[in-house]
Amino acid sequence: MKLTRYTKFTGDLSTSFDLDDLLSQLGDFLLDSGYYDPFSPNANMDDSMESLREAIRQALDSGELLDEDGQEKYDELEEPQVEELIDKIIQRMKAEQYLNAEEPSQGQGEQGEGEGDARFEVTDKAMDFLGYKALRDLLGPLGKSSLGRHDTRHEAAGVETNGSSKPYEFGDTLNLDITATLNSVFAREGAPNGSGVLNLEYADLHVQQADYQSSCATVVLLDCSHSMILYGEDRFTPAKRVAMALSHLIRTQFPGDSLSLVLFHDSAEEIPISQLPRVKVGPHYTNTREGLRVAQRILRGSGKDMKQIVMITDGKPSALTLEDGRIYKNAFGLDPLVISETLEEVGRCKRSGIMINTFMLAQDYALVQFVQQMSAMCRGKAYFTTPQNLGNYLLMDFMSRRSKHIN
Repeated sequence: MKLTRYTKFTGDLSTSFDLDDLLSQLGDFLLDSGYYDPFSPNANMDDSMESLREAIRQALDSGELLDEDGQEKYDELEEPQVEELIDKIIQRMKAEQYLNAEEPSQGQGEQGEGEGDARFEVTDKAMDFLGYKALRDLLGPLGKSSLGRHDTRHEAAGVETNGSSKPYEFGDTLNLDITATLNSVFAREGAPNGSGVLNLEYADLHVQQADYQSSCATVVLLDCSHSMILYGEDRFTPAKRVAMALSHLIRTQFPGDSLSLVLFHDSAEEIPISQLPRVKVGPHYTNTREGLRVAQRILRGSGKDMKQIVMITDGKPSALTLEDGRIYKNAFGLDPLVISETLEEVGRCKRSGIMINTFMLAQDYALVQFVQQMSAMCRGKAYFTTPQNLGNYLLMDFMSRRSKHIN
């Protein structure tokens, strides 16, 4: 249960608001994906301490962080006092472990560089809050959802029964079905003779059946090729928000599950979820096959009953890692070599029992054609969606596990 601590107000504006509210204001800045929007207040910002100071200043100027009295006091501050206030806020963020920051080296101030060379990074605590906020924002419009473990078509011995029973086997939960057990004794021995003694044998034991619920290993395969921020639209930041929301959902509602993150572009690599906020788009090409290869290696070592790949992309496969390590690239149309090798990797996923669900952020004809073929091969689902709807589709699909296509 969340506790609220009340303290005496000292007049210090740096402690007059909740840091969660500040992080909400800084969300777009902290999740920068490399997309340049000249009309964005975060344009030309990076992960330097000077950019962080400017982002905090914008949050204070917005009038949405402080209450009415606090905003009046802030508006009366002189510039040196504003700088001092921002320093206190940054120190508070460090003290409450929302960010780590490098201090500028000795002598930098004398050279006029100040904090410009210092860098900061968000902590796991801040990452968890951003994931929670993304999950709340995405699921809020959908109403309350009943979240739990993953139901399957199978049955197993357990405590929560579903009305059927089975002969007891070594290792089953000993949740005896008394009726079925006694019926087995009477069928073999006949009616009771009044002695009060029953000749119970091992084969007579029956246990109640329960729905078998499985754990799931999920790999989010996130396209970070340059097309994710081209054509006047930032598709990468919404994809990052969804990945963080999914991470928070799994940690809090599906504790037996695992989630891994793989970025694919000219090549592919796994990164910790904690590094996701600062990831930016990379090279221009899309090496889907290499992403599938890395995801398979992760899933093979997961030890989970259910395995799935969630692929978020907006581009057709256009790159291939050759046997000698060189990258073959062709961005024009559907290259037969790239497509055939990628589909062969999809076939390996199918043979390994790995489901591939693809979330499309573009509807280019060549891309749609490829994804439909891939989905047909692995009996996965293809969602042709937009950055605005991506989170709703992906999270509801993860929870419902329904086998239907939304096109």
